Amino acid sequence: MAAKKKAAKTKARAKTKAVAKKAAAKKKTVASKAAPKKKAPVKKAGKKHKGVTKTAVPAKAASKKTAGKATPKKTKTARQPASPSISSHAGPVPGIAPYIEKRGEEYMNEEQTEHFRKILLAWKRELMEEVDRTVHHMQDEAANFPDPNDRATQESDFSMELRTRDRERKLIKKIDEALMHLDNEEYGYCDACGVEIGIRRLEARPTATQCIDCKTLDEIREKQMG
Repeated sequence: MAAKKKAAKTKARAKTKAVAKKAAAKKKTVASKAAPKKKAPVKKAGKKHKGVTKTAVPAKAASKKTAGKATPKKTKTARQPASPSISSHAGPVPGIAPYIEKRGEEYMNEEQTEHFRKILLAWKRELMEEVDRTVHHMQDEAANFPDPNDRATQESDFSMELRTRDRERKLIKKIDEALMHLDNEEYGYCDACGVEIGIRRLEARPTATQCIDCKTLDEIREKQMG
C-alpha cells in the first residue's frame, strides 16, 4: 500500500510540474507578442557629386547655420565721369579729340596753337579732296542726254555742286587767314574788342574772328538793317 501511495504522489508532482511549464511557456509567448518590434534604422540617400556622396542635412539645421552668418551688404561704387571721346567733338573735323584745358595754363600756349593748327590743316585737306572729287565727277558724268528732262536734272545737280564748292572755296580762304593769324600769334582773339574768343567756341568754329558778344551784336544789326 505504501508503494502505491508513493507512485501516486510522484505522478501528481510530475503533472503539476508539466502544468507549471506549460503556463510559463504561454506567458513567454504572450509577452513576446505584446512587445513592439524595433524598426531597423533607414539609411538616407546621399547626393552624388563627382564620386563623393554627401548626406542630406535636415532643413532646421541648415536654417540655423545660415541664420548665424550675416549676408554682406553690397556697396555701390560711384560712377566716374567718362573721358571725352572723339564722338563728343562738336567741331567740323571728326577724328580729332577736343582739347582738355589744364588749370592755370596760359591762353593760346604752344599746345593749344598746335591743336588748332592740326584742326585747320585737316579741315582744309578735307575740303580740297571734296573739290577734286567734284571735278572728277563732273568730268565723268558730263553727257548730252537726248531727253530734255534728263539734261535739266543734270544741270541742276551740277549747279548745286558748284555752289557748294564756291562756299567751300571761300571757307578755304578763311582757313588760310586763320593759319596766318596762328603764325603771327593773333589767333584766338576778337577782332572787334580784343577779348579772348575761347577754346570751346574755336573748336566749334575754328575760323571765328569775333567773340560771342560781338557776333550776337552783328547779327542783331544785320536783322535790323534788313
